Amino acid sequence: MTFEEYVGSRGPALMRLARLLTGDEHRAEDLTQDVLTRAYVHWRRIARVDRPDVYVRRMLVNANNSWWRRRTNRELATADFAERPQHGDLGGETADRDAMWRLILGLPDRQRAVLVLRYYEDLDDATIAQILGCSPVTVRTHAMRALNNLRERHGVPATNGSRP
Repeated sequence: MTFEEYVGSRGPALMRLARLLTGDEHRAEDLTQDVLTRAYVHWRRIARVDRPDVYVRRMLVNANNSWWRRRTNRELATADFAERPQHGDLGGETADRDAMWRLILGLPDRQRAVLVLRYYEDLDDATIAQILGCSPVTVRTHAMRALNNLRERHGVPATNGSRP
């Protein structure tokens, strides 16, 4: 597969992943462009691995984590969820979704990456582990901690840690 074919088929999914990781359209575009630029330079080597998409996704997650580490003035969302909307309140649904994203963006990098890869990219724990460079058990631990963290912030009692 050529680099152009790869970008044509996987570019939109990489952009979506970047948006989910960053929570910001412009930063996601910059992040995706930077990662694809680096991937292009090394494409002959990347194209030879079993799953180039896993490799490039890992580059994307690592680049995002590096950006957060370099950032000195980190903003954390502190707003609570809005009141539950009345029936037919589409604006309220959007507010809930936005509030949830603010909570997710406040999670530590690894926890946020695991949730995004698991629930938005619909990847299994083994693939997530490969992308993040850790074991599947570590992925499950990060997921459990992230979900408990979100439940705690939203005032929902923790569960037994099973996957919803």
